[in-house]
Amino acid sequence: MTESPAVVAAIETELHLLDPAVRSSAELIGEVLHPEFRAFGSSGRSWDRRSLIAHLTAHDAPAARPVTTTGMRGDELAPHLVLLTFDTEHKEVWAHRSSLWMLTGGRWLLYFHQGTVFTPEHS
Repeated sequence: MTESPAVVAAIETELHLLDPAVRSSAELIGEVLHPEFRAFGSSGRSWDRRSLIAHLTAHDAPAARPVTTTGMRGDELAPHLVLLTFDTEHKEVWAHRSSLWMLTGGRWLLYFHQGTVFTPEHS
């Protein structure tokens, strides 16, 4: 199945946001977060745009490390709205994730995100 251009753009932007160089830059993070961004993190905390940028770029924040993603897929819910679902592993913590991307001003911006920790089944 061929993914729509909207889904491809949302996936590319999600992967860009997961890049450690982006996650450590307030300017670069801010370029992809919607002004009304909200999130429920895998930590159990809730975030808005300002608090997430401050947390990720704090001087005492640990250096950003790569995040491994698997199973990323997207669904175009409307011409301006894409839902991505995927799993991540970061520092031996696994999470199911969902991101809602909104086309705003000609750019795909992250509007909502949720992470839910899970324990992978080992064979």
